[in-house]
Amino acid sequence: MDTFIPTMTHPTAQTEIDWLYSTQLFGIKLGLDNVQRLLSELKLPAAGQKFIHVAGTNGKGSTCAFVHSILKAGGINAGLFTSPHLIHFGERIRDSQGMITAEEIAAGVVRLRERVAGWDPHPTFFELTLALALEWFAQRGNPWVVLETGLGGRLDATNAITPVVSVITPIGWDHMDMLGDTLAKIAGEKAGIIKPGVPVVTMRQEAEALDVIERVAAERGAPLTIVETPWEAETGLAGPHQRWNAAMAVEALSAAGFDFDAEVITRGLREVQWPARFQKVGGLVIDGAHNIDAARMLAQTWWEQFPNEKAEVIFGAVAGKDTAAVLRELAPIAASWHFTGFESPRALPPDTLCEMWRGLGLASCPVTMHERIAEAMLAVKPEARVLIAGSLYLAGEALALLENKSAAFERSAQ
Repeated sequence: MDTFIPTMTHPTAQTEIDWLYSTQLFGIKLGLDNVQRLLSELKLPAAGQKFIHVAGTNGKGSTCAFVHSILKAGGINAGLFTSPHLIHFGERIRDSQGMITAEEIAAGVVRLRERVAGWDPHPTFFELTLALALEWFAQRGNPWVVLETGLGGRLDATNAITPVVSVITPIGWDHMDMLGDTLAKIAGEKAGIIKPGVPVVTMRQEAEALDVIERVAAERGAPLTIVETPWEAETGLAGPHQRWNAAMAVEALSAAGFDFDAEVITRGLREVQWPARFQKVGGLVIDGAHNIDAARMLAQTWWEQFPNEKAEVIFGAVAGKDTAAVLRELAPIAASWHFTGFESPRALPPDTLCEMWRGLGLASCPVTMHERIAEAMLAVKPEARVLIAGSLYLAGEALALLENKSAAFERSAQ
């Protein structure tokens, strides 16, 4: 993982980064009018730049990472835009050579801040971050950019871009308050990234979701490829689900017109780096699984990697998720629970998590509560298998502590 440490002694840099974070107060506003205006005024994206756009409930970040890693192995310095970040804001905006620097963030934010002064409605944090990224990619001369949607698809800011290929990873239950209370409604929002005539790649998944993708693709004359088998070889990311994500990445690049040889593809899939996805750090495993499908895949991967071994689970979650369902999925691999708070205003209190767990009525196991993750990490047995899961924000805080960079830890956008 690349290193990004903000220059705390650079007052302008820190002031502008703080201002960007302050725009989180404008909340999440789904819609494209503001971002289209912003990109039009900035003359973005750069002429000739090509995009691969990825949406979905689970696996979209990993799929983006696979695509980007193959492009790197093929000698292409592509841009990569993802969210949220785990430790440092710069993780969201990178290319094959590294992340955007604190000074580059500051300079870009100054320009954006001047541009949107007085706008009503004011651009959101995510809209501004996307504009910052596209400007940086233009300055870097990246010929290709891999874009991960932030929330949904149809009204997500990234949907202001017309890609060369669209990718829709498995669709499941998440953000129901904003995307809909049925799988078909959620799929309709994700399928909103499908553009007329632009190829679409997806994979076998729940019939209710796949039906929507097939219908929208047909209505828009978008050639649809459904990946039927996973990538056969191991990849740099653990778990059977990652082989499906790898297969979608390979198919997406083919649909985009690339014809990489087998060695390039194999190397790209093997050398991929994507933190907090069954990431092994010393004796710990860190995974940002925060919804039912991701938790199910995490449990499956755990048994694949550690047959017949259970985990001491350090668990924290944010409000607004079906946390009880996540606990139920992880219960078979949990030898004990360490419920913890972490640095987020949406973090559920440990006693709430404890009540949630007891309310499931499953087989009892040891439970302890901790105010902070550092306390929880000290409490686990040194010889134990330890899993940190439940939220990407929790995963980021754990990684910051493990890298001994807690002083440089920046709160992820909430």
